[in-house]
Amino acid sequence: MKILKIIHGYPPLYNAGSEVYSQTLCHGLVNNGHEVHVFTREENPFADDYSIRVTQDSLDNRVKLHLVNIPGEKHRYRYSHPEFDETFAGFLEHLSPDIVHVGHLNHLSATLITKIKKAKIPIVYTLHDYWLMCPRGQFIQRNSKNELWAVCKGQENQKCAEKCYSGYFSGLDSLKAFDSSYWNQWVATRMDTMRMICNQVDHFIAPSKYLYKRFLEEFTISQEKMSYVDYGFDLPRLQNRNRKQEKLFTFGYIGTHIPAKGIQHLIPAFAKTKNSRLRIWGRPRDQNTQALKAIVNALPKEVSENVEWISEYKNENIVADVFNQVDAIVTPSIWVENSPLVIHEALQARVPVLTADIGGMAEHIQHEVNGLLFNHRDIESLTKQMQRLIDNPSWASQLGSKGYLYTDDGNIPEIGAHTQKIEEIYLKVKKGASQ
Repeated sequence: MKILKIIHGYPPLYNAGSEVYSQTLCHGLVNNGHEVHVFTREENPFADDYSIRVTQDSLDNRVKLHLVNIPGEKHRYRYSHPEFDETFAGFLEHLSPDIVHVGHLNHLSATLITKIKKAKIPIVYTLHDYWLMCPRGQFIQRNSKNELWAVCKGQENQKCAEKCYSGYFSGLDSLKAFDSSYWNQWVATRMDTMRMICNQVDHFIAPSKYLYKRFLEEFTISQEKMSYVDYGFDLPRLQNRNRKQEKLFTFGYIGTHIPAKGIQHLIPAFAKTKNSRLRIWGRPRDQNTQALKAIVNALPKEVSENVEWISEYKNENIVADVFNQVDAIVTPSIWVENSPLVIHEALQARVPVLTADIGGMAEHIQHEVNGLLFNHRDIESLTKQMQRLIDNPSWASQLGSKGYLYTDDGNIPEIGAHTQKIEEIYLKVKKGASQ
């Protein structure tokens, strides 16, 4: 098949979970003989908006990349680009793929879906977060009076306006009602658009049972249009861990330096532990990173000197550059994550995982079996579980040795078998579209 994969970012420009998984899947598809094209974005303020540049995957030149230029500072809060949709329609007609597999449309244009549907090309959509049913994608509130980045329990237009978009109000009391009404309508129109494009998608894939259930119960997707399929991984990348013992028990954090990832909870939790080190990997994010470093620098010297900031690693070198350097991985996210890749990768490398007791994070970790769970967003609980690992490192290793709980050998899903499942969905969708 000729397959078009659409994703809002692609390595090495963007290295978050959905982007890394998309690259792995594309490699699996070309290995099975398919022709794979990726439609993704770059942000170049010195080039024309919506211009398209063609290149290739840095790790596999069989995968062709089509990068559309959408500078973030100019288009950050748009979810539709009708002027670009027409350019995309011409691109789609020229490429003429057999199927389109969407990974994420944030930072792109949600209404690209209408052009694909008009061209009568089957559409598969992998759900990586809540973006279709939450304008900000993570169900955490930007402006909450009682709690910083509070968890949101469900989408409501007026609540979205007040809790997440009030930062874009004028700030004038005389215009408060007008501003509130405007953003209420903006959210309502946005949600109508998302429901419209969901109706045009032929099949959805949810990588966690938790996400699968939420979209069934809270949104317009029917059970017949959705499958649960966990992510697939390049297992050879995750072999041959060789952890050399160090004086201090070492925790690792892998992730972006943003509030949703909970690193601001991990640092004070770590500060209350004894006899440990924290290594933090991730691409610096200007003032975000500086603010986090300021939190560390304010700690007592005997604590702060045991926090190490390490630059972003290459995905293909994660064992040597990360897992060989840690005794446990912590995923402290304050949003309810879907199915973090880092948890899977750590399990495959037989590294114990400490994560929150909620959502797709808890789906893969069973407390005191292959890792430990702490109470979500509870710093004291996180400290307690971290100290348990520090105090018993041999037990920590035993937890890590269990690996993935849903297979007999403890191995996470391999990309070859995963790709076959995706191909089966493609064929099913293509058959349904032709009838």
